[in-house]
Amino acid sequence: MPLPVDFQFSQNNLQDYLDCARRFELRALRRLAWPAAQSEPVIEQERAIERGSRFHHMLHQAVIGIPPTTLAEQCEDPFLQLWWQNYLTHPPQDLPKQRHPEFTLHAPFAGFRLIAKFDLIAIEPGQRAVIVDWKTAPHRPARSTLARRMQTRLYRFLLVEAGASLNQNMPIHPEQVQMIYWFANEPTAPEIFSYNEAEHKQINAELHQLIQEIQSLSNSGQPFPLTTHEKHCAFCTYRSLCGRGIQAGNWQDMEDEPEAETPLQIDLEQIGEIAF
Repeated sequence: MPLPVDFQFSQNNLQDYLDCARRFELRALRRLAWPAAQSEPVIEQERAIERGSRFHHMLHQAVIGIPPTTLAEQCEDPFLQLWWQNYLTHPPQDLPKQRHPEFTLHAPFAGFRLIAKFDLIAIEPGQRAVIVDWKTAPHRPARSTLARRMQTRLYRFLLVEAGASLNQNMPIHPEQVQMIYWFANEPTAPEIFSYNEAEHKQINAELHQLIQEIQSLSNSGQPFPLTTHEKHCAFCTYRSLCGRGIQAGNWQDMEDEPEAETPLQIDLEQIGEIAF
């Protein structure tokens, strides 16, 4: 099944491809709904999705100026109460004052389009550009795992490629970029990644190679291959379809927040092209 000409590559579908090419095909290309749980117990996963979504919304409201006391009234859930207090006591430090919450950037790339929705971009024009990502998963990934994740690579890359409009129409240089993962359960120990020109060039080459691989597979007419790392199957809704078992993994063992499977898309007719 060839890639549509308007296909958009995001950190989610690129990570799917890295984890399992077959999952990418089923989810991103065929958009196949499959009635299986991502993790169990299902009710706990659903609560985790809702709780994480509410916390992200609270942080968005905080950034745009809603008073903390007003937001605290939304915290009936004990987890939300703890996370909110953690944020008030230990927020990310030394962020630039120009802040853009829930901001989407996109750019043409390799004949398609890259897209990312950032939890927060904080800019000191001409000086610094800081990406903040809020994490509420019960499990904290190792730094080495985060470094390999497509989110860490794509977000920094795309901010350099498409972020000039946030920087008084000046280019953002890789050395000016920093990415912070802030953990709601460990607020005093954020994970911070810097960036540089050499890494930017490396990620550029890796993304081109990935997209070429995906395009080649999609044009072949053959099914995309299954992953050889079956641990990924425990948290994949397609595990039974692929003959990889029916038992879902425990949601508390997930390193990423469980989320509803709603792919990030933008309507290019509704927004202007971002200059970069």
